[in-house]
Amino acid sequence: MAICWARFYFSTVTLSASANSSLPSTQHFYPLSDTRPITVLEARAFITSSTLATFTIGLFALALVFCYESRAQTGSVSGFVADVETGEPLELVNIVLRSGSGTLRAAVTSRDGLYVISALPPSRYFLKASHIGFAVYAATVEVGPGENISLNISLEPGDASLDEVLIESERIGGAANVTAGQQTVRPADIELVPAPDLSADLVGLLTSLPGVVALGDRGGQLFVRGGEPTQNLVQVDGMMVYQPFHIVGFYSAFPSDLLSRTDIYAGGFGSRFGERISSVIDVTTRSGNNRRFSASATLSPFISGIRIEGPIARNRWSFLASGRESLVDGVASRVIGRDLLFSFGDVFAKVGGSVGASGKLSATILRTHDRGTIAEDRSGAAPEEVRWTNFAAGMRLVAVPSITPVMIDIRISYSELPTELGPVDNPTRSSRIRNLHIGADATFFGESTDVDAGASVRLISLESDLGGLFQNISTDSDTLEHVAVYVEPEFRIGRRLRLRTGFRAQFFDIRFAPFLEPRVRLTWAGGTHRLSAAAGIYHQAIIGLSDRRDAASVFTAWTTSPRQESDVEDVRAGRVPKAFHALLGYSASPVAGMEISVEGYYKRLTNLFISEWTAFPQFTTRLQPATGRSVGADLRAEFRTKGFYGYVTYGLSSTRYEAEQASLIVWYGTETLRFRPPHDRRHQVNALGSTSLGALKVSARWEFGSGLPFSQAIGFDGFAVVDDIVSADLLPASRRVIYERPFRGVLPAYHRLDLSVHRTFETRRADFTVQASLINLYDRRNIFYLDVFTLRRVDQLPIIPSVGVKIDIK
Repeated sequence: MAICWARFYFSTVTLSASANSSLPSTQHFYPLSDTRPITVLEARAFITSSTLATFTIGLFALALVFCYESRAQTGSVSGFVADVETGEPLELVNIVLRSGSGTLRAAVTSRDGLYVISALPPSRYFLKASHIGFAVYAATVEVGPGENISLNISLEPGDASLDEVLIESERIGGAANVTAGQQTVRPADIELVPAPDLSADLVGLLTSLPGVVALGDRGGQLFVRGGEPTQNLVQVDGMMVYQPFHIVGFYSAFPSDLLSRTDIYAGGFGSRFGERISSVIDVTTRSGNNRRFSASATLSPFISGIRIEGPIARNRWSFLASGRESLVDGVASRVIGRDLLFSFGDVFAKVGGSVGASGKLSATILRTHDRGTIAEDRSGAAPEEVRWTNFAAGMRLVAVPSITPVMIDIRISYSELPTELGPVDNPTRSSRIRNLHIGADATFFGESTDVDAGASVRLISLESDLGGLFQNISTDSDTLEHVAVYVEPEFRIGRRLRLRTGFRAQFFDIRFAPFLEPRVRLTWAGGTHRLSAAAGIYHQAIIGLSDRRDAASVFTAWTTSPRQESDVEDVRAGRVPKAFHALLGYSASPVAGMEISVEGYYKRLTNLFISEWTAFPQFTTRLQPATGRSVGADLRAEFRTKGFYGYVTYGLSSTRYEAEQASLIVWYGTETLRFRPPHDRRHQVNALGSTSLGALKVSARWEFGSGLPFSQAIGFDGFAVVDDIVSADLLPASRRVIYERPFRGVLPAYHRLDLSVHRTFETRRADFTVQASLINLYDRRNIFYLDVFTLRRVDQLPIIPSVGVKIDIK
């Protein structure tokens, strides 16, 4: 089996490399919005790219047939494992098969509760399924030559010790359990983080991770290991979400009671993911209860919410629905004694169930809305309002065909994000991005080698109206076709070493040659010690532009590439944003109940396009080319005892950009400028502890961040056109800021202590939970931003006392 997949993998790589090397290097990428006639060479480019993609997929199919023939004398056992009480899939269930002749094979269930054990010699096997908190399930199965047996399992709650055969996995959670940049987060982890209400939210945990920087408590912007927010891939159940974080920094579109798990890749992510160059946040929602109905409701000064779930067809199909709406403007403002002009909310619905004995089908819809004012206008007029709305809808099918032990994962989704700035009836700037996505992944299971492979197509539409600030063009529209294929085998070498060598090819529009992205991930586990490493190349064709001179600017314009005529050749030459990642990590459990980890990383960013440097203190998306690099290390220590859980993390990082702009020589005497971007936080510390005091559950979190860079103003002037003799004070003029070199100043350090206490009262029909919390317990005046034009300081939120209630109807 390993030899078979090795042949397929290396032949695919050879094909792509040879096709790429034979093509002219000067013809690469053509925007579809270009109205000039398509040349013969361009037509050839389209045909060649399409042929290459089709041939790769065809070769993949031939390899499947070849490997299937070589396995005709063996069989397989597969199925789904679920909780008998709720019908929800159970992940990380240990499945062990033993034969009378001594054959021993094992697997763990995936996030969908799926397991596959293939390449089984014909025999009678004793199967055992075990999972912490559930009784052991045992059965006998008879496997014949070429027979693929489907066996679905329902586990009952109870005490069970795991079988002695365990399958190593990157997906086990824990604050210090990080493998080559990947960390898995469970709902229970999220609920430990103190928040102003009982609607525990994923973003609270994300901001406690080293390497993740939030510029303030509003705006919904997260920077991961030096990358920009628009360089993060965020998806839920396979649907892309462009702006999932709400305008108030305590909330996102992902409350914990909807989630099954979240995989966070701070870098070095595998070939299954593409289209972004910084990080991946892969959210998986849970299924609804297909046995009985249940509901919950929460209420606090910040937000109210309701959730309901239950069976559609008992034991087969279920639904899960949730809605939340903010109360910040009307209630929290009075509690704090300060105007909070924010409004946000989200609606989520999911329907899912079984398709035959070996398939699961689900449909998901998500909608969010945000509106608010971040800061005063430069002239001191009424604050300018920003608004955005996410919409995403999709379907997903996971199945194991009866003819072969291959897991298939097929997805189709639609996402859009309209954003506006200014009055509702006459916005000064607007942007909209839409995409339609179709993707298919497959996992081929072998005795010592598994292979992931897949293909996807994404059609993207972009529109913007930027009031003449986008390269002096007031309106712009564009489309982009994105096609990708990948293959990524995982080799299990002995019991300790795992190697994933991935290869991804991406086609943007009718680019003549694909963007080739080799990637590798390696883990070695020996006793209580583990080493991991990852490296890879990444490309991104869609650019999100914000004016990073201004921390209060959260408006983002989406585009594909520069639009000046002089930039066209650069784009054709393949100059889309590109990143190289390299990571190396070590973790250990020195004593029982303690785990430590350290991970170093390096990111090199090239072909970036950032907003140009200008003396006018207003939003601009005029572009300048730039490169960047980010280097750092994350340290984590996690502690678990009978009555206490806690962790401490420290992040050390350094991010630098180098920009090129002709006008810089006027200001600073050079056309190249090297600077710290405004999200370059050098030091981060987070400490969290949770314990029980009788019936009370207590959680506390302290966070510290060194000061962020900002641009200092050293003077002001004005520019006016004089064509007559007139008094200077009557001339209309544009005010300008004379800046020191960009981001040479440093804001004060940030730190805050949050505390929450809650207690649950249980009854036969419902559970009632009451929570009291204090955010920013010692009322630290943390700066949000400093307006360099007015020198006005805007602080983050002061001490926030809050009381929340939650009812869970059983």
